[in-house]
Amino acid sequence: MVPEPEFESYYGRQIIKTPTWKTPDVPLYLFLGGMAGASAVLAEGAALTGNVVLERVTRLVAASGAGVGTVFLVHDLGRPERFLHMLRVIKPTSPLSVGSFILAPFSALSSAAAASCLTGRLPRLGRLAGLGAAAFGPPLATYTGALLANTAVPAWHEAHRELPFLFAGSGASAAGGMALLLTPVQHSGPARRMAIAGAAIELTASELLKRRLGMVAEPYERGRPGRLMRLASRMTLGATVVSTLSGRSRAVSAICGATLVASSVVTRFGVFEAGLASARDPKYTVVPQRERMAARART
Repeated sequence: MVPEPEFESYYGRQIIKTPTWKTPDVPLYLFLGGMAGASAVLAEGAALTGNVVLERVTRLVAASGAGVGTVFLVHDLGRPERFLHMLRVIKPTSPLSVGSFILAPFSALSSAAAASCLTGRLPRLGRLAGLGAAAFGPPLATYTGALLANTAVPAWHEAHRELPFLFAGSGASAAGGMALLLTPVQHSGPARRMAIAGAAIELTASELLKRRLGMVAEPYERGRPGRLMRLASRMTLGATVVSTLSGRSRAVSAICGATLVASSVVTRFGVFEAGLASARDPKYTVVPQRERMAARART
């Protein structure tokens, strides 16, 4: 007989502060880090199989992605010395601190490997640098998911299981797509396989995220973030299917590659804006807390 209570916050105010990270700096940094990390892995695979053309392209993508991504990160921080200060002390409990110690060596190693690949000088040191960049590649592509999940923002924090896989898959599809765009068809087979595998991981993680989070997944499905996430999923799925069926055409391969890269960018903006939307609405903070308290009381 008692009506269901309606959720209200104190004078309708937010409970947590909306992150002050800059747009588009942070979403683009998330995208470039994922693409660069996956490209370094793809480049090392191409080097091991003697695919010189693919290796050259992916080495350049890895180095340039890390370099431009660092520029966006420094611009978000406001002053370049702030990034240098983060390298003074490492805090294993801080994803941002650990990420700084991933980004810095990755940038140096990927740049050295790209320079050696282009000039042909110091090939042994270039190969060692490439191996090092490939080792730092997966952590670079996934740590940003842990970074977002380590905040109090509900749509990010509650998705701590899926975000690293979502970012890893999106980064792999972007790396494969960029290689498809820039590499002749006869040399792009490994890139196509990476793009397809990354797309499968990304789409699966996105679906699992929405199913597991329940009400907290609403920002990923509604408003502008929801439109971005749906657009990204359709672009990824469509480009993957077309690339699988018609991958022998250079034009089709390039279009599919560009679509996968664009889809990865849209995914990062969708995830970023979903987090901002969940921070603005206090119900996504309080309702899950009350549900957890009730579950603990029952047990």
